[in-house]
Amino acid sequence: MPGSILLAIAYACAAVFVASIAFRALKIARLPLHLRWELYPVAHEKGRAGYGGSYLEESDWWTKPRATSLLGELKVMIPEILLLAGVWEHNRRHWFRTFPFHFGLYVLAGLIGLLLLGGITEAAGLSVAPEASLVGMALYHLTYLVGYLGLGLALLGTLALLARRTFDPDYREYTKPADFFNLAFFAVAFVAALLTHALVDPDFQHLRTFFTQLVTFDFASAGTVPWLTGLEVALGSVLLAYVPLTHMSHFFTKWFMYHDVRWSDEPNLAGGKIERQVAAALNYPVSWSAPHIRGDGKKTWAEVATSDVEENEQ
Repeated sequence: MPGSILLAIAYACAAVFVASIAFRALKIARLPLHLRWELYPVAHEKGRAGYGGSYLEESDWWTKPRATSLLGELKVMIPEILLLAGVWEHNRRHWFRTFPFHFGLYVLAGLIGLLLLGGITEAAGLSVAPEASLVGMALYHLTYLVGYLGLGLALLGTLALLARRTFDPDYREYTKPADFFNLAFFAVAFVAALLTHALVDPDFQHLRTFFTQLVTFDFASAGTVPWLTGLEVALGSVLLAYVPLTHMSHFFTKWFMYHDVRWSDEPNLAGGKIERQVAAALNYPVSWSAPHIRGDGKKTWAEVATSDVEENEQ
C-alpha cells in the first residue's frame, strides 16, 4: 500500500478527531443552564465532602468565599476514569467485561504516544533499537510490550461486551444496531492489528517508521507499506475519527456531566451569572402540549410558571 496515501488518511482522520471534539465541546459548553442534581457529597467541597456536607451549613454563606478542592475532584475522577469505579460498585459483572476494553484503550493511547516519541527520536537521528542508547532501548521494548498488552486487553473486552449484548436478554433488549456495529468495528481493527504484528511487524518497526514519516510530514520518502500494516493504520485512523462522532464521545463529554450537572453547586446570587442564565432560560418558548403545561410554542417558561393551572377534566 502506498505510504503517501496512508499519511494522507492519517492526517485527515486526526483532523476530524480534533475538530469533532472541539465542535462538540464548544456546542455543549454553550448550551443553556443544566438542571443540576444537587446530590451530596460534592467532590470538590473542601473539608466537607467526606460526610456529605456543603457550604450551605455556614450562616450567611452567601457573604463568605467558597473553599473548593481540586484534589477532592481528582480523588473521585481518577478512579472513575482509569478503574471505572462506578461500574465496579454498581454492576460488577459488567465491570469484568468493560474494564479490559476501556483500560486497553488507555494503554493503546499510551502506545500512540510511544510511537510518536519514537518517530521524533528517529527523526532526530537517534536509533530506536535493542542495541541503541538507553532511551532508544527503552522505547523499543516499551513499544511492543505496551502494544501487545493494549491490543490484547481491548480485544478481550470488545468480544466480552459483544457477547453480552448478543446473548444476554437484559442487554439485548436495549441494544441498537449501531452498538453492534461499533463493537464489531473495534474487534476488526484490533484483530487486524494483532495479525499485522504477529505476521509482519513483531517489534512494531514498520509502524514506528510510519510514525517517523508522520511527525516529519515526509511524503517524499514514504514508500510502499506492507498491506497488513497499511490495513492496521487505515482502520485505526478511521476508528479514531469515528469515535467522537458517536455516543462513544463520552470520553470527553463526561467532563460536562460531572462538572455542570453532578457536582455543580455554584450559588445563584443576585446579579450573578446563574441569575442571568435562569432569566434567559425563562424566556425560551414552550411547545409541550401536556394539559398542565399547555405550551403553544409562543408562551415562555416564565408565562407558564406564573399562569394559573387549570385542573384536568376527569
